[in-house]
Amino acid sequence: MQTEAQAFIIHIKGLVQGVGFRPFVYRMALKNNIKGWVENNNEGVTVHAECNSEEMNRFLNDVRKLAPQASNITTVATYPAQWAGFTDFSIQKSGNLSDAVTEVSPDIAVCNDCLEDMEKQPHRLGYPFINCTHCGPRFSIIRELPYDRQSTTMAPFVMCAACKAEYADILDRRFHAQPIACRNCGPKYFINEHGKNELTDKASDILADWINSGNIVAMKGMGGYHLVCDALDEAVVSRLRNRKKREGKPVAVMIPDIETAYNYFEVSEAEADLLRSWRRPIVLLRNKFDLAHSVSLGLNTTGVMLPYMPVHTLLFKKLKTNVLVVTSGNLSDEPVAIDDDVAYERLYGIADHIMGYNREINNRADDSVSLVVNEKERIIRRSRGYVPSPISLSLDCEGIFAAGAELVNTFAIGKGTQAMLSQHIGDLKNAETLSFYEEAFERFSNLFRFRPSLIACDSHPDYLSSQFARNLGIQTIEVQHHHAHIAACMAEYGLDEPVIGIALDGTGYGSDGTIWGGEFMIADLLGFERKYFFDPVPLPGGDRVTEEPWRTALSYLYKYFGPDFSGKDPMFLKLTDPLKQELILQMLRSNMNCPLSSGAGRLFDAVAALTGICPVSLFHAEAPMRLEAAIKPGCKGKYHVDYIGKHIVFQAMFHQILSDMEHHVSTAEISAKFHNTIASVILAVSKKLREETGITKVVLSGGSFQNRYLLGLAEVILREQKFSVFAHSKIPSNDGGISLGQMAIAAKRRSSGLIYKPF
Repeated sequence: MQTEAQAFIIHIKGLVQGVGFRPFVYRMALKNNIKGWVENNNEGVTVHAECNSEEMNRFLNDVRKLAPQASNITTVATYPAQWAGFTDFSIQKSGNLSDAVTEVSPDIAVCNDCLEDMEKQPHRLGYPFINCTHCGPRFSIIRELPYDRQSTTMAPFVMCAACKAEYADILDRRFHAQPIACRNCGPKYFINEHGKNELTDKASDILADWINSGNIVAMKGMGGYHLVCDALDEAVVSRLRNRKKREGKPVAVMIPDIETAYNYFEVSEAEADLLRSWRRPIVLLRNKFDLAHSVSLGLNTTGVMLPYMPVHTLLFKKLKTNVLVVTSGNLSDEPVAIDDDVAYERLYGIADHIMGYNREINNRADDSVSLVVNEKERIIRRSRGYVPSPISLSLDCEGIFAAGAELVNTFAIGKGTQAMLSQHIGDLKNAETLSFYEEAFERFSNLFRFRPSLIACDSHPDYLSSQFARNLGIQTIEVQHHHAHIAACMAEYGLDEPVIGIALDGTGYGSDGTIWGGEFMIADLLGFERKYFFDPVPLPGGDRVTEEPWRTALSYLYKYFGPDFSGKDPMFLKLTDPLKQELILQMLRSNMNCPLSSGAGRLFDAVAALTGICPVSLFHAEAPMRLEAAIKPGCKGKYHVDYIGKHIVFQAMFHQILSDMEHHVSTAEISAKFHNTIASVILAVSKKLREETGITKVVLSGGSFQNRYLLGLAEVILREQKFSVFAHSKIPSNDGGISLGQMAIAAKRRSSGLIYKPF
């Protein structure tokens, strides 16, 4: 027996706009005999449903289980409503209810249905901007909420009759697809020659001709310009490096399909799933066969992505090569170009040709980068495809602005219990990047109707992000860098209790005024106690050691063995200028410009230099990357480490490394033993802290955990010893995740009525 019909209001929150959610709800309503309406508003999706309770239960079950792939429902709340006697179900115009906001969809890779339409629909044959409610640009084109066409950079493009009919047809896949377009009414590509734009309907043909002829092309992508060329042509890739002033850092590649990935790279099932996902990040894969040498410059991994714009698919059908270099359209350290005039000004000369299109990019978004460790995604750079999806917290973070760090910066704003992390910003020491940071903060504030009432920033006195935050003139909480790292991972997993926190990175301002980076602490969201740390070493020349790792190697030898290296003949001494070596020794003897550092990154640098793997670094973190790439698979050996007070002392390890070198042990074996040693330190200190405190939850954070081998091994051996292990997945372990930790700490301190709680 059916129950009596009733009226309900249903509020659905999460990522439910720009992903075809309203037409999906419409179809589910028809399926379950629901009468009423559905609307978008800035708080989410609201449904007025008139039906009996059985129909309501079936409807809600379908909504949760069958939702569109790119959607993400966080809450479904149902309330009694006034009966209105609806006789059908309709989709209403978007509403604007309050300063609360719904989630904004990230940009979504082109779907297979659209790729089929591109070959079948007369008005979209070969059309490079085809999209539907399941795919296409979102964050990159939105200006304000609610997400409607007039609130995006598609507003200038008036729909033709065919597109308008699809847009209005509730049962069509393009119903209310805000970027809907076709050959007759949508955006077009243009050739930018001598600063003048010439529209073309043959973009993929022209691009293919240029690339097949050995040219470098600046090509406008979804979130910014790319520089593109044949990844199998060493001459052109080398030319791109020289012109872009990118001497050593690897470049990413794009391939047409997963089958090509299997041909060139080692690909696990989890990596294949990630490559094919609608987010389409760059995925770091192990090389099987070499591309042009200048793609990865001897590293054993390459960043790989599949096509995510229709033009990419069209282009690969006409290319002679099946591997393209697709790297950010910028000079080193500058933000990726999005403005067409700026692209011409800065990229012409690097590129032989420029291809843009006449739709604006409102929100810049680099390609995201991930790797898979222990069959789980680990984000390294969070941007296109992920931003601005929020991280849900168990705390109220409304009105909190977290300024982030200095390198690989992101910031975060708080709305309710959600932290909205910005797209990857970059190195704020670059003036253009700092301007991008300020612009992105203003745009996020406008888009999400954000008004800051509390600021969280890094305690470093000179970070530009912290200076920007302090200048806002609002109450500011300063957060120690490595505490923020641990809190970021805690926030990702909803932890709010004391944990064993292990933060390994290159540098961060310590509470004692020295440089930290090899930290083992007991921490919660209110405070921390530094329990153990890597033995500090002087850094001769300060930040110069990141460019010349041999300086740190020399400093370790001086610290542990004194100025007399008789009987020791490390490789890097043969590869560096003796006069410079003597100058560094003088600095160490006089302690002049030699700040102390416990940074794990500097220890990795030192071993990479000591063995001759990387005495001089051409890009950030090159030495640790090359040290990891050198690891001998299957090696189980490790070196000895001493624990003296709170110090983790590596004197014995350096002595054993030098002995191995003297006995011609391969650098591959030395690298493996070194990495095994660091993993064993992580385990040993975790066991010490468990014995002291009874805490069994271990949180791993910091840029050193981007090291696939170290993270993978550390997780395995900790779990074998019955620890619960938490390592980043949704946000970067590097400084790109710092803002989330700052946000969580500030929210916890505010809710507790405390600014700082020492242990």
